[in-house]
Formats: sequence, structure tokens, C-alpha cells
Amino acid sequence: MKRLLAALSLAACALAQAQPYPARPVRIVVPFPPGGPTDIVARLVSQKMTEGLKQPVVVENRAGAGGVLGTEFVAKAPADGYTLLMGTIGGLAVSMSLLPDRGYDTLRDFAPITQAVNVTSILVTHPSVPVKSVPELLALARLHPGKLNYGSSGGGTVTHLAGELLKLMGGVNIIHVPYKGGAPALTAILSGEVDLTYENSLIIVPHIKSGKVRALGVTSAQRSKLLPDLPSVAEALPGYGASGWYGLVAPAATPKDVLARLNAEAVKALRSPDVADKLSRQGAEPAPGSPGDFAAFIRAEIDKWSKVVKAANMKAG
Repeated sequence: MKRLLAALSLAACALAQAQPYPARPVRIVVPFPPGGPTDIVARLVSQKMTEGLKQPVVVENRAGAGGVLGTEFVAKAPADGYTLLMGTIGGLAVSMSLLPDRGYDTLRDFAPITQAVNVTSILVTHPSVPVKSVPELLALARLHPGKLNYGSSGGGTVTHLAGELLKLMGGVNIIHVPYKGGAPALTAILSGEVDLTYENSLIIVPHIKSGKVRALGVTSAQRSKLLPDLPSVAEALPGYGASGWYGLVAPAATPKDVLARLNAEAVKALRSPDVADKLSRQGAEPAPGSPGDFAAFIRAEIDKWSKVVKAANMKAG
């Protein structure tokens, strides 16, 4: 009987392996709560990938620890192509130097599929701050060291990175005020509790247009298509660049043919006119490419931000 059961089990495994991928729904884990920028991008991509894969591609939110919990969950998931991660700059790159006890290693535990988007942040001030450009901000900060402050959505977030990079490159002392998430950080800048912040373009543009905050520059190396008349910070500080990004990865041992299929469908989704248009209108620039391209990009980002973390003595939390 035991031999019969073993034979039946082997036969079942062989049948499962023989089924073309995907044979059941695929999930994309978003390591943040529903409704945020990462979630918005994942849902747009998943809807289009569902059409190509002929199986439901569903988004599952696993929030906690600034994205680390969801990222770690996928790192330890079965490498069968059915559990993916919409990873971020924080979880995949910055955590490597900022969080020594994170429970995963990006380069060891993940197989890149494709970068999804670049998301520009915008340096904004409360209208009470008497500056209208990045050069004026730097001049004011140099005149009054330690008087100005900037809010972030927490230690190690893109907003924290952007602020520390400006301080390092601009040679200024601006006090960091960390908040527990994007919502309280946004409330702080709108109320004037902090002088400036670096907010995701998906969220801050309506407040710029209403006059509740004043935009000084985008954190991408080039100007944003969403606000083409707004200078980049790099125009005042050549070499400055602090854009956020999201991308799809799978557990490291995922079969290459499965990764290739996922890459093809994800790239097709990101390049589809309707998805690209919806992303661009919200300030997210589609950036699809090959798994190799994304792997090289992640390595470069890990190297870049590890230097900033060390130079600025950044701490998580």
C-alpha cells in the first residue's frame, strides 16, 4: 500500500509539473496597505497581466515594518512563479545597508523580473517658508543652520533618503523629523508643522495645484512629464537624484522559463497604452526591461544608497 501511495504521489507531482504555467492564480504581494502608490501600480499591472496569463493575477497586501514583512514573506515563499513581490527601493535596495536584521538578502533571495516604474518625488515647502526655488532654499539653510526642518514618512524611506542626499550635496544642516507613515507626514507639511518635505508625486500634485504647498523641484535627474515647468533639484545640485521605484521580483529559485513568461507579460502590461497613460498621469514613469537590466539596476541602487546611509549615519525608525 505504501508503494502504491508513493507511486500515486509521484504521478501527481509529475502531472502538476507537466501542466503549462500558470495553472492557477498568481499573486503579487504589495508590502504596504491598500490605496498607496505601490498598491496602485500593482493593481494596474495585475489587471493587464491577467489578460495575458489567462489566469487571475491578484494583489495581496502584507503591510508592516516599512515594507520589510511583505518582502521577507515573498523571499521565503515557494519558488514556483505563483507568489511575486512588487518590491520598492526601500525593501530591495536601502534595507541592505540600513536594516542588518531584515531576514532576507535581496541579491541572494530574489530573481528580478522587471522594473515597473520610476516614481518622482517633489520637494515642497509650506507657503510660510520664504523661498521659491532650490537655490533660495539652500541659501536660507546656509544662513540659518539647523533652523529649517523636513518631514519624512520614516527612517529609511525615499523621503528620508532624498532629504539626506540634499543635505550632503548642498552642504546644509536641515533637521530630519520622521513620522510613522506617509499620511502623518503629509498632514505635517499641509499644516505647517514642518518646513519642507519630499512627497510622492502621486499624492502631492493636487496640493501643489491648490496652493497648500509650494513646489521647488522634482527629485528625478530630469524634469517630470507631469510638471514639465518645474525644475529638477539636479539643476541646482548637479548629480542629485532620489526617485523612488517599484519592480517585480520572484523567489530566487523560480524556473527561468517561468521568469521569462512573467517578464513578457509584465513588460507588455507596462507598455500597453492604457496602463502607461494611467501611470504617467499620476507621476509614475513606466520603466519595463529585461530581468538582467533590473538586476543591474538593483545592484547599482544598493551601492548608491549604502554610501548615503553611511555618510549620513542614517538610522531606521
